[in-house]
Amino acid sequence: MRLERFIESWGTVVVVDATSQELDEVALANAVDEVEEFFYQVDRDFSTYRSDSQVSRLRRGEMKIEDATEYVQQVWALCEYAGELTLGAFDPWKAEGGFDPSGLVKGWAAEVGAQMLVEAGVEHVLINASGDLVLRGGKPEGGPWNIGIASPEDVEKYVKFFDVVDGSVATSGDYEKGAHIIDPHTGFIAIGARSASVIGPDGALCDALATALMVDGVDAQKWIGRPELAEYSFWTINRHDETAWSYGLNAGY
Repeated sequence: MRLERFIESWGTVVVVDATSQELDEVALANAVDEVEEFFYQVDRDFSTYRSDSQVSRLRRGEMKIEDATEYVQQVWALCEYAGELTLGAFDPWKAEGGFDPSGLVKGWAAEVGAQMLVEAGVEHVLINASGDLVLRGGKPEGGPWNIGIASPEDVEKYVKFFDVVDGSVATSGDYEKGAHIIDPHTGFIAIGARSASVIGPDGALCDALATALMVDGVDAQKWIGRPELAEYSFWTINRHDETAWSYGLNAGY
């Protein structure tokens, strides 16, 4: 039984592709329903465009992090960890208006959603949250998921492919939104890379690391070799020419 659903949330469309040999149609639909409701809750809690969201209240100083929900506190802690790992290249507290975890929260939500489906008994999962992918169990027909990275020049053209069975892929770049990532070191638009992709076991960190790669570009060599990131692989298109570089692409992906 296979179910593909398109969920409008976070200002984009999230694709959930779930396949199970054990669950019947009703059970599979119920599992996806729960993930869909979780995604709506993520939007209610984390959207910077909703004045009543917890993140908006944190940004205005109307709420302290210790009074936020467990999920919001979890994302806050992950942001702190990602900031430490990247030596400040990822820093949502330096966003205009205050704390903005948008550079991590899509990957985190996709990761949680995929785990919910696995725990419900779904064997094969693909969640695509606007370029942040979380994958479990390989393709239903067998073999790994084959994930293509689009060219920043032409989104219909793929410039790199990765095979992933269980893992996450996050890509950040000048695609739909153009140049929009702020360099927390300078406060200006990030010019480190044109496109950055990260492959690894955790969707939240992949998302944050891809954002940090956009900021630092080749300067990310200061932190990508850290032992905490041994399971992560990096692929980056340079900003000022058509060259690309990679690191750690033999890490099991």
